[in-house]
Amino acid sequence: MSERRTLSLRGPAERKEAAPRTAWNVSETRRARLKEMARAMRREPTEAEKALWTRLANQKLGGFKFHRQVVIGSTIVDFACPARWLVVEVSGQANAEVSAIQDKKLADVGIRVLRFTDAQVLDDPEPLVAAILEELKKPFDRRAERAANAAGRPREAATAEANEAEEEDEEMFVTDADADEGAE
Repeated sequence: MSERRTLSLRGPAERKEAAPRTAWNVSETRRARLKEMARAMRREPTEAEKALWTRLANQKLGGFKFHRQVVIGSTIVDFACPARWLVVEVSGQANAEVSAIQDKKLADVGIRVLRFTDAQVLDDPEPLVAAILEELKKPFDRRAERAANAAGRPREAATAEANEAEEEDEEMFVTDADADEGAE
């Protein structure tokens, strides 16, 4: 058999030297660094994260499984529910502009984001837990949400386009928390 040829501007030697990229266009070295940072954040959570985790851990909230400090793309989110494509962020002293950019990046791929402050979590967590549960119970079509975000239109208008879209690989929401949680 002959070697399969591909069209490329780089030669074979240059292609082997290039750092491989993941679906989010994050290099392996950056991804490894983010995973280490997430592990450190899991070991030393803030008081607000501890308080919210007691309500989300072990499928206590509606039977949905959450992961702590998950690397998604080039960001680390506080809590993620992969089954419903939902992220819950507890922001303390976070920069509002950075948070808005991260939220947009996640929304562009169909991940819903709920963001709460430390004070909200510590003072009265019941309404927050109710809001998270309500969002988890909403019917959700990731493809329709992603198409609506890309087009800048309401979800209902983009549903028809999303149904015609090609099924995309589910690697967009890769979590490393499962292996790390077992090691702790």
